[in-house]
Amino acid sequence: MITGGGVMGSATACFLARDHGAQVTVVERDPTWTRASSALSASSIRQQFGTAVNIALSTWSVQFLRRVEDELGLPGAPAGIGLVEPGYLYLATPEGEAAMRKVHAVQSARGADVALLGPEALRTRYSWLQVDDIALGSLGLSGEGWFDGPALHQAFRRRAQVAGVRFVAAEATGFDTVGDRVTSLRCADGSVLAADAFVLCAGAWSAPLAAALGVDLPVRARKRDVFVLDSPARLPGCPLLIDPSGVWCRPEGRGFISGAPPRALEAGGPGDPDEPPLHAIDHTLFDEVIWPALAARVPAFEALRVRSAWAGYYEMNLFDHNGLAGALPGWRNAWTACGFSGHGMQQSPAVGCALAAAMAQAPNPAPSLEALSPARVAEGRPLLEPQVI
Repeated sequence: MITGGGVMGSATACFLARDHGAQVTVVERDPTWTRASSALSASSIRQQFGTAVNIALSTWSVQFLRRVEDELGLPGAPAGIGLVEPGYLYLATPEGEAAMRKVHAVQSARGADVALLGPEALRTRYSWLQVDDIALGSLGLSGEGWFDGPALHQAFRRRAQVAGVRFVAAEATGFDTVGDRVTSLRCADGSVLAADAFVLCAGAWSAPLAAALGVDLPVRARKRDVFVLDSPARLPGCPLLIDPSGVWCRPEGRGFISGAPPRALEAGGPGDPDEPPLHAIDHTLFDEVIWPALAARVPAFEALRVRSAWAGYYEMNLFDHNGLAGALPGWRNAWTACGFSGHGMQQSPAVGCALAAAMAQAPNPAPSLEALSPARVAEGRPLLEPQVI
């Protein structure tokens, strides 16, 4: 029984049924995906993390995405996700150079295809980029880019259904238990669904369900605004660009998309509250933070306009900004995969595969999830991820 039918829940269901022959039911309260992070993600993938487990999960996942048609394609329903790999380009000022070199050492030791470029190399490669204040850039040479996230989600869902997974529209509210085992899921409509094992994949709303089992998952909904931009600028080879200010931008169709962390409370902004309404786009964030940063970094962006905007939730793990994946402490048959803090979409193939193998007690072809065990929260063992966009 899986609670949550987004990309993480659908991937786990798919691997459980397809690879291990499990009978799986997925309970999803919003089959229209109105607020689902899976439908509102910017859907990018990178290897440039600061922790070994995240590098491994994204490296495995991009290899899966490259062969997604073979993995998830069906007759009459191809699994095309439009994966492209122009890379991520992180920029650092002199103040940030040491930190960039530190995480680069971690990435290189794990085989990530990432290069450090000085200002002259950056000017040569990207003539449209202003780097007078930049000491160093970190560029993903392969295995980094973006794709159609909702298409990946639906491909996992379709392949899961072909493998026998049942998707049920209902809102989970609690559980029945006997000793250290969960026996059934209770829903708002009064239905009670029994199963042998349970997985919490409710994204930003996993914490209340875990609390019903006495487990603290410090996962909260954090809104992130994404702006769709029109510009006459032509930026050959443009990667996903991360400015030292935290503003990011990448090509999308005939234009670009961009975003930034919310303005801090001390700067007079709204800060980062729990689950603000998604329709309340912070347009002043664009006017006061994003546009000035983009125009300074890419002079051609002086001519720019916002075509549209949307917002989605990060399922933010406030403990250490890393995913929580594995067995729930204190329970023999309850698991979770949540709290990936903005990188759940890209890591869903590896996490779904590894979690399914662990539940089935079968060999795991994906990277181990041991470092992401939810037990680290109660034990006070943070696994801090420094590279959060």
